[in-house]
Amino acid sequence: MAREKRSYAQEVCVKATGLAMQKAAMLRPGCRIGVAVSGGVDSFVLLKTLKIRQGIVPFPFEIMALHCNPGFEPAAHGALAPWLAAEGIPGHVELTDHGPEAHSERNRKRSACFRCAWLRRKRLFDLCRQYRLTHLALGHTADDLVTTFFLNLCRNGRVDGLAMRESFFRGGLTLVRPLLLVEKKHVRAAARQWGLPVWENACPSAGHTARSSMEASLRQLAADIPEARRSILRGLTRWQLGRHAGADEAQPSRTDAEEESD
Repeated sequence: MAREKRSYAQEVCVKATGLAMQKAAMLRPGCRIGVAVSGGVDSFVLLKTLKIRQGIVPFPFEIMALHCNPGFEPAAHGALAPWLAAEGIPGHVELTDHGPEAHSERNRKRSACFRCAWLRRKRLFDLCRQYRLTHLALGHTADDLVTTFFLNLCRNGRVDGLAMRESFFRGGLTLVRPLLLVEKKHVRAAARQWGLPVWENACPSAGHTARSSMEASLRQLAADIPEARRSILRGLTRWQLGRHAGADEAQPSRTDAEEESD
């Protein structure tokens, strides 16, 4: 069977994901990966890319889509199940109240984004146990690495980014970020070219978070220093490649909206 002809952006996604998987030793024969699918371009491209890499990696591994609708638009994920069926990817799709609860009066201790992300990750961990998954894959990109690095430095006084691989529950679950070497511009282009059924983020806080403010600051920095964005990306991705493994029993990031990568 002839190999699918891929565009430049699609090839970047597939090859850079393969590099990250190899360098961080993300997978092992027979592993079962739950892919957290939010509905945005990052997670959809991650799912599509892992599907392609199933035919490239020299050992078998399984993938399964995990979607937790946060509850702002109950019908938003309507296109997901048909697309998964067409791609031959099993999936779990459910409606939650994570978003409305995080924005309610009940949540007074944390930001809405932190609370929603925490609830989502907790549920994803539960689903991984339920389906006996060995890995959970998140769609963070190189741009998310840069933003998180500066958020951690400026808000928390920590020199830290996003690990390619983290171990949870005494090694019972491995969290991986296969797109961490891929720039967002390539992800967006690949999503368009693959015709992925992405949908808009209906969260009322979208665009009004600490993360979005930092992204705006970094855009201004890139405007003032044209070579800054490329240099920062290269520096942090090289640093990331030099980190062999994340810390065991890692804790969820305390950066607002760390989970929202789309």
